[in-house]
Amino acid sequence: MLDFAIFAVTFVIILVGAVLYLYPSSRRASGIPGLNPTDEKDGNLQDIVNKGSLHEFLVSLHQEFGSVASFWFGGRPGVSLGSCAAATPTHQPQPQQYVVHTGTDLQADSFETMLKSLLGYQSGMGGGATETVIRKKMYESAINNTLKNNFPLVLKLVEELVGKWKSFPEDQHTPLCAHLLGLAMKTVTQLALGESFRDDAEVISFRKNHNSEIGKGYLDGSLEKSSSRKGHYEKALSEMESVLLSVAKARKAQRKQTVFVDTLLQSSLTERQIMEDCMVFTLAGCVITANLCIWALHFLSASEEVQDKLYQELDAVLGSDPITLDKIPQLRYCQQVLNETVRTAKLTPVAARLQEVEGKVDQHVIPKETLVIYALGVVLQDSDTWSAPYRFDPDRFEEESVRKSFCLLGFSGNQTCPELRFAYTVATVLLSTLVRQLKLHRLKDQVVEVRSELVATPKDETWITVSKRN
Repeated sequence: MLDFAIFAVTFVIILVGAVLYLYPSSRRASGIPGLNPTDEKDGNLQDIVNKGSLHEFLVSLHQEFGSVASFWFGGRPGVSLGSCAAATPTHQPQPQQYVVHTGTDLQADSFETMLKSLLGYQSGMGGGATETVIRKKMYESAINNTLKNNFPLVLKLVEELVGKWKSFPEDQHTPLCAHLLGLAMKTVTQLALGESFRDDAEVISFRKNHNSEIGKGYLDGSLEKSSSRKGHYEKALSEMESVLLSVAKARKAQRKQTVFVDTLLQSSLTERQIMEDCMVFTLAGCVITANLCIWALHFLSASEEVQDKLYQELDAVLGSDPITLDKIPQLRYCQQVLNETVRTAKLTPVAARLQEVEGKVDQHVIPKETLVIYALGVVLQDSDTWSAPYRFDPDRFEEESVRKSFCLLGFSGNQTCPELRFAYTVATVLLSTLVRQLKLHRLKDQVVEVRSELVATPKDETWITVSKRN
């Protein structure tokens, strides 16, 4: 589980590194209140390290300088937006209380950019705007079609896990991270790559490279300092790419059209581009799905009241029938639970864009080529936007203003990344199946730290117990 956490943690470094790598540097000062560089070369990087994470650094930065603050990421000036108003990256007219941040590239997906930079993928990153939009739509369409075609498989995998938990004695400690990472890996690989990943041996082999090697080493610099470490990484990446390429060739010969890779094979994408998109989906889809499910069950185990309210909705909408794709929109409280999980756990506390043209937020001018950080972890627990921000309270999403704030930040609606939409579907199937059959109980005296990185992960394993519903 620690390797999985390290993989998630390194996304922050890679996200910012991707933005910096793709664009030339600028030394022009922003004029926005903030920190001076503590080192000519590294800027405020040591300050970030001293705080323990980029998120904790941004929390401190905004406490000192307000909702719009500047700092230096290496030799590049950066601006962090730390309120719902400031961090709303949209050109569309908004209500008066929202301040518009203009001049960013809204087509690029920071999560995809980050992963492609980590993996050394460049195809599709330097193409024209039209090509980028077309490829992005194709990627999203492939995920949506995969869910529609394979929803019974998602339900089957979830039912297998719930059946396993039902067989446990009531005092047995159930490891959330291990079980839900396994569920996410099985779901994503089978929906992305097809029935060959119904073989547990294939999943275990893929998971070994996925968890233990890809991304590991960036946090402490060992990938660059150690030739053997770099060799392990390159071997793991090569093995994963080889598997994806062979799967694509086999699926093309069979002319099937049921899973993610099949939709890409019907397009004009090159073999390399198809492999890259499969890699991004399997990596991002697994990480986000696992973490959403882990935190949702963790929070539910600590709140019998929320569990009971969710059970009542599930019973009213579904009765004793299995969930279906068309029933998901009717589960409004379940959606609120997942929204509040994303918010409370700060599932994606950092995003980044490059200011491609001169922009403005509030009274501040943001110069061209400034790195703009959306401090979403700060925004998601901003007391001016959220009442009792540190409390897990799905009922807050009954308010239209709260739902709108969440949507504007990109966690719901059209701006949601496709991997998060996928994760919401899997998590809804899990909750609808599990909560109607079992009650979740948190272990006494267990302390779980919400890690404040790009993708939140429990510090170590998280344990619960389960009991059957009467």
